[in-house]
Amino acid sequence: MRLFDDECALVTGAGNGIGRAIALALVREGVPTVFADLKPETVESALAQARSEGASGRAIAWVGDLAEPAERERLLVEAQQALGKVDLFVHSASPPRHERDHFFGVDEATWTRMRAVNLDAGVHLARELSRAMIRRKAPGSMLMLTSLHAETPRNLPHYSTTKAAMAMLVKELAKGLGRYGIRVNAMVPGAIAAGGFVARPEMSRHIPLGRLGQADDLAPMALSVLSNRVAGYVTGTSIVVDGGLALTNWFDPPDFGEIA
Repeated sequence: MRLFDDECALVTGAGNGIGRAIALALVREGVPTVFADLKPETVESALAQARSEGASGRAIAWVGDLAEPAERERLLVEAQQALGKVDLFVHSASPPRHERDHFFGVDEATWTRMRAVNLDAGVHLARELSRAMIRRKAPGSMLMLTSLHAETPRNLPHYSTTKAAMAMLVKELAKGLGRYGIRVNAMVPGAIAAGGFVARPEMSRHIPLGRLGQADDLAPMALSVLSNRVAGYVTGTSIVVDGGLALTNWFDPPDFGEIA
């Protein structure tokens, strides 16, 4: 069964990790897709992989910093020019995470950047893309990559709080946009050894399925949730893909060191 008809997609964070896996899966399905990422070398690597696989959908590079409002606008303009329309939106972009950025360690710039990319960019892109869909009287599907740590503390409050905000954003958008045929869902990864997360092998003992996840473990589910043919009656929900990791809480409280 074909998952998509003539849809076009925009994926942020498409240079590596989960975003890359989803973007590649879309072009394999014949969906023209903008691969948006911060680093030109990761975007080019992703496009080279798509070409080497003979993917049937067009893969289009876009490089920019979504922490900057002007760059978000540029992405919207250039995606429209390249694709003609955007029906599918995946927001996977997120800054790197470092264990040193606990409550007393994270500086204002790091906190601000995490919020700007995860939440502010997600809000702005989703709002403008949905406006275009409504003008066209066309259905659409959006997928936000949140985290288990939207509900479980991670010792990285700048990360966890933005992911929690994204989880509520999904519900708000799903409720408000459903009347226009626009579906909005969240995908909740577990310990995925990809992108900005370096998973320790010993974490597998906390996972009922007995192994760390890979980015490709999420791509088939992402396509299914994005597809109106498969998930046309699914909106406002969070799809957990974690091997059962959410059944445990494996993090100890942080060691703050000496507090000034």
